[in-house]
Amino acid sequence: MSKSATLMGVAEHAGVSTATVARVLKKNGYVKEETRQRVEEAIRQTGYRPNGVARGLRTNRSMTIGNFLRSTTHNPFFAEIARGTEDEALRNDYTVILLNMEASRERERLGVERLIERRVDAMVFTYAIDVESLDIAAAAGIPAVQVERVLDRPTSAVVVDNPAGSVQAIEHLVRLGHRRIGFIGADPVLYRTPMMPVSVEEERLAGYRQGLQAAGIGYADDIIFLGRYFAADEDPITAWGQMGMRHLLQARERPTAVLITSDVLAAGALQVVYEAGLRVPDDISIVGFDANIGRFLSPALTTVSHPLREMGKVACELALAAIAGDTTPRVVRLRTKLEVRGSTGAPPSRRKSRRPAEP
Repeated sequence: MSKSATLMGVAEHAGVSTATVARVLKKNGYVKEETRQRVEEAIRQTGYRPNGVARGLRTNRSMTIGNFLRSTTHNPFFAEIARGTEDEALRNDYTVILLNMEASRERERLGVERLIERRVDAMVFTYAIDVESLDIAAAAGIPAVQVERVLDRPTSAVVVDNPAGSVQAIEHLVRLGHRRIGFIGADPVLYRTPMMPVSVEEERLAGYRQGLQAAGIGYADDIIFLGRYFAADEDPITAWGQMGMRHLLQARERPTAVLITSDVLAAGALQVVYEAGLRVPDDISIVGFDANIGRFLSPALTTVSHPLREMGKVACELALAAIAGDTTPRVVRLRTKLEVRGSTGAPPSRRKSRRPAEP
């Protein structure tokens, strides 16, 4: 490496001290605007790049974060969160090593062991499949952050207010005039584990019930369908959404609106609605959840939006704080947002009542 490509070379080129160059690079400490511009120009002209390996040796850090995703094959939910984590890591001069678990405990455990060998500084799990993985990381002195689903271990976590999201959806449908509101979601029994005190599925169903109760609407079992989001070996992945909507359409009195707790499930439900010769939202309104593919459907899906990239960003921030020595577990709860699009409207009875009388 030539002298001009060193920190001292940049300092000489800009006519400043190496300490000033360091402050500009780290964006830490006061530097006059004119001086900062001169240093940045010197960096460009010399082609200087900080030596990450040398910095890692000085700080005893690898400058890497392991990011475990439950699955990227079937649901873009995980990829969006990972993007947020990666963006924040890059802003802080960290590199992310991404691992796709495909819901395999064995893959997760092996991944943790390999990243311990690589001396990663922290691990982010979206979301952890087995507490053993968290225990192995903790035993190695590596902080972990859990995202969305939190197993019973003392780690920092990023979660979303799922009950409030369901309530938002029901309030929206009630304002439109709906009173017969169905529900398609994953069965809490299938997703509950002894190590997860409260599941996402329980929270979303509880919010649905809370919204109905607040509106004075009774809970009707015949327009509730609980199953799975998808199974890895199923084709299409929208199969459970299709089954759910077929069940609801066979009810004695079909719903005029449905809250569906996944955009992937909602995509399958839309397919069945059109197969039945019905229209959305003219005959039935649909609200999805997670906001990952809803805007690409037809009609574009009204959905309870998770702040996916913000979730990843905050997870990275918590990981960086732990790396810096803040070992007190923190749980950050983010708010959902209802994104109203074309899949919701007034119920059929109100649409008809607004039509002008025939002469």
